[in-house]
Amino acid sequence: MNELILVSHGRFSEGLRDALGMFIGENMASVHAIGLQPGEDTHILAARFKKLMSELQPDAKLIVLGDIIGGSPLTTITNVLYQEGILEKAVVLGGMNFPMALNAAILKDSLKQQEFVAAVMKEAVSAVQQFSLVEKSDENDEDI
Repeated sequence: MNELILVSHGRFSEGLRDALGMFIGENMASVHAIGLQPGEDTHILAARFKKLMSELQPDAKLIVLGDIIGGSPLTTITNVLYQEGILEKAVVLGGMNFPMALNAAILKDSLKQQEFVAAVMKEAVSAVQQFSLVEKSDENDEDI
Protein backbone atom coordinates (compact mmCIF):
# COMPACT_ATOMS: atom_id res chain seq x y z
CA MET A 1 0.00 0.00 0.00
CA ASN A 2 1.12 3.53 -0.75
CA GLU A 3 1.17 6.14 1.98
CA LEU A 4 0.26 9.73 1.12
CA ILE A 5 2.10 12.34 3.19
CA LEU A 6 0.97 15.96 3.03
CA VAL A 7 3.74 18.41 4.01
CA SER A 8 3.30 22.11 4.64
CA HIS A 9 4.09 25.25 6.49
CA GLY A 10 1.83 25.53 9.53
CA ARG A 11 -1.39 23.54 9.69
CA PHE A 12 -2.24 23.69 5.98
CA SER A 13 -1.56 19.97 5.52
CA GLU A 14 -3.76 19.10 8.52
CA GLY A 15 -6.65 21.14 7.14
CA LEU A 16 -6.20 19.59 3.72
CA ARG A 17 -6.23 16.10 5.25
CA ASP A 18 -9.39 16.97 7.15
CA ALA A 19 -11.09 18.15 3.94
CA LEU A 20 -9.99 15.00 2.09
CA GLY A 21 -11.81 12.98 4.73
CA MET A 22 -15.10 14.42 3.47
CA PHE A 23 -14.42 12.85 0.07
CA ILE A 24 -12.58 9.60 0.75
CA GLY A 25 -13.97 8.70 4.18
CA GLU A 26 -12.68 5.43 5.59
CA ASN A 27 -9.59 5.38 3.35
CA MET A 28 -7.88 8.03 5.50
CA ALA A 29 -5.59 5.63 7.39
CA SER A 30 -2.98 5.94 4.64
CA VAL A 31 -3.12 9.75 4.46
CA HIS A 32 -0.84 11.65 6.85
CA ALA A 33 -0.24 15.34 7.50
CA ILE A 34 2.82 17.00 8.91
CA GLY A 35 3.74 20.66 9.02
CA LEU A 36 6.48 22.96 10.22
CA GLN A 37 4.82 24.98 12.97
CA PRO A 38 5.54 28.69 13.61
CA GLY A 39 8.73 29.08 15.63
CA GLU A 40 9.57 25.38 15.26
CA ASP A 41 13.06 24.29 14.28
CA THR A 42 13.38 21.99 11.27
CA HIS A 43 15.16 19.44 13.51
CA ILE A 44 11.91 19.02 15.44
CA LEU A 45 9.98 18.53 12.20
CA ALA A 46 12.54 15.93 11.10
CA ALA A 47 12.16 14.08 14.40
CA ARG A 48 8.37 14.08 14.10
CA PHE A 49 8.63 12.79 10.54
CA LYS A 50 11.01 10.00 11.58
CA LYS A 51 8.48 8.98 14.24
CA LEU A 52 5.71 8.94 11.61
CA MET A 53 7.86 6.81 9.31
CA SER A 54 8.53 4.33 12.13
CA GLU A 55 4.77 3.76 12.39
CA LEU A 56 4.43 2.85 8.69
CA GLN A 57 4.98 -0.56 7.14
CA PRO A 58 8.67 -0.99 6.23
CA ASP A 59 7.84 -1.73 2.59
CA ALA A 60 5.36 1.15 2.22
CA LYS A 61 5.81 3.32 -0.84
CA LEU A 62 5.69 7.01 -0.02
CA ILE A 63 3.95 9.73 -1.97
CA VAL A 64 4.85 13.14 -0.60
CA LEU A 65 2.95 16.28 -1.56
CA GLY A 66 4.48 19.53 -0.37
CA ASP A 67 3.11 23.03 -0.38
CA ILE A 68 6.25 24.64 -1.85
CA ILE A 69 9.20 23.05 -3.67
CA GLY A 70 12.34 24.36 -1.95
CA GLY A 71 10.48 25.35 1.23
CA SER A 72 11.85 24.30 4.62
CA PRO A 73 9.17 21.67 5.36
CA LEU A 74 9.54 19.76 2.10
CA THR A 75 13.32 20.13 2.09
CA THR A 76 13.45 18.72 5.62
CA ILE A 77 11.27 15.75 4.69
CA THR A 78 13.28 14.96 1.55
CA ASN A 79 16.51 15.17 3.56
CA VAL A 80 15.14 12.57 5.99
CA LEU A 81 14.05 10.35 3.11
CA TYR A 82 17.53 10.66 1.61
CA GLN A 83 19.21 9.83 4.93
CA GLU A 84 16.98 6.76 5.26
CA GLY A 85 17.90 5.67 1.71
CA ILE A 86 14.33 5.80 0.39
CA LEU A 87 14.16 9.12 -1.44
CA GLU A 88 14.72 7.48 -4.84
CA LYS A 89 11.71 5.19 -4.27
CA ALA A 90 9.41 8.01 -3.12
CA VAL A 91 7.29 10.25 -5.31
CA VAL A 92 7.72 13.89 -4.26
CA LEU A 93 5.56 16.64 -5.77
CA GLY A 94 5.29 20.31 -4.84
CA GLY A 95 2.67 23.01 -5.27
CA MET A 96 0.05 21.03 -3.38
CA ASN A 97 -3.58 22.03 -3.78
CA PHE A 98 -6.85 20.29 -2.93
CA PRO A 99 -7.55 18.76 -6.38
CA MET A 100 -3.98 17.44 -6.50
CA ALA A 101 -4.27 15.89 -3.03
CA LEU A 102 -7.70 14.41 -3.77
CA ASN A 103 -6.48 12.75 -6.96
CA ALA A 104 -3.37 11.50 -5.21
CA ALA A 105 -5.45 9.98 -2.42
CA ILE A 106 -7.83 8.30 -4.88
CA LEU A 107 -5.25 7.11 -7.43
CA LYS A 108 -2.28 6.27 -5.18
CA ASP A 109 -2.85 2.51 -5.22
CA SER A 110 -4.21 2.08 -8.74
CA LEU A 111 -1.66 3.52 -11.18
CA LYS A 112 1.97 2.94 -12.00
CA GLN A 113 4.30 5.72 -10.90
CA GLN A 114 4.60 7.58 -14.22
CA GLU A 115 0.86 7.40 -14.88
CA PHE A 116 0.15 8.49 -11.30
CA VAL A 117 2.44 11.52 -11.51
CA ALA A 118 1.00 12.56 -14.89
CA ALA A 119 -2.61 12.28 -13.68
CA VAL A 120 -2.00 14.12 -10.41
CA MET A 121 0.01 16.91 -12.01
CA LYS A 122 -2.56 17.36 -14.78
CA GLU A 123 -5.34 17.78 -12.23
CA ALA A 124 -3.28 20.12 -10.08
CA VAL A 125 -2.63 22.44 -13.01
CA SER A 126 -6.05 22.28 -14.65
CA ALA A 127 -7.80 23.07 -11.36
CA VAL A 128 -6.10 26.46 -11.11
CA GLN A 129 -8.17 28.95 -13.06
CA GLN A 130 -9.99 32.21 -12.67
CA PHE A 131 -13.66 32.06 -11.79
CA SER A 132 -15.87 34.00 -14.16
CA LEU A 133 -19.56 34.41 -14.66
CA VAL A 134 -20.95 33.26 -17.96
CA GLU A 135 -23.96 35.20 -19.15
CA LYS A 136 -26.84 33.26 -20.55
CA SER A 137 -27.47 33.81 -24.24
CA ASP A 138 -30.82 35.35 -25.22
CA GLU A 139 -30.77 33.72 -28.68
CA ASN A 140 -33.77 31.50 -27.96
CA ASP A 141 -35.91 34.25 -26.45
CA GLU A 142 -38.69 35.47 -28.68
CA ASP A 143 -39.23 39.20 -29.04
CA ILE A 144 -42.76 40.21 -28.16
